This record gives sequence, structure tokens and C-alpha cells, in this order.
Amino acid sequence: METVEIRSEDIRLGQLLKLHGVAEHGVMAKEMIAAGDVLVNGEVDTRRSARIVAGDVVAVPAAGVEFTVETASEPPAIG
Repeated sequence: METVEIRSEDIRLGQLLKLHGVAEHGVMAKEMIAAGDVLVNGEVDTRRSARIVAGDVVAVPAAGVEFTVETASEPPAIG
């Protein structure tokens, strides 16, 4: 399973689909989500603004895509 790293504590579902490349643009993400084509932790989620956090698993079965979300590790502070 692939991993997508995000830089903050959470990301909206529509933004995540664009970040991963599953959706080319926001309208496409909105349509996929509204149609019930997106699963979050095994459940259909039709909320484009659903907050996705580290550890969540997102799947788009029709596209053959499944990935987990992780928070990107910060580089160590210098100095």
C-alpha cells in the first residue's frame, strides 16, 4: 500500500485526492466523492471537506488506488 505524506495534522479529502493525483482538479475530486467512489477507513465518505489525518486509509476502488496518510517528518533543526 502506498503512503502519502502531508505537512500538517490533517488535510481535506478533496485536497488529498488532488495531492495524490487521483483527481486532476477540484471538480473531479468533488464528483468522485459525491458519487460515493471514495472510501475512508473502509467507509464511503461523501464529504469533500472531511478531515483526513495520519493513519487514515483512503481508497478509490474504481481507480485501483489505496493509500495511507502519514504526517511528513520535520527535518532536524540546525543550530
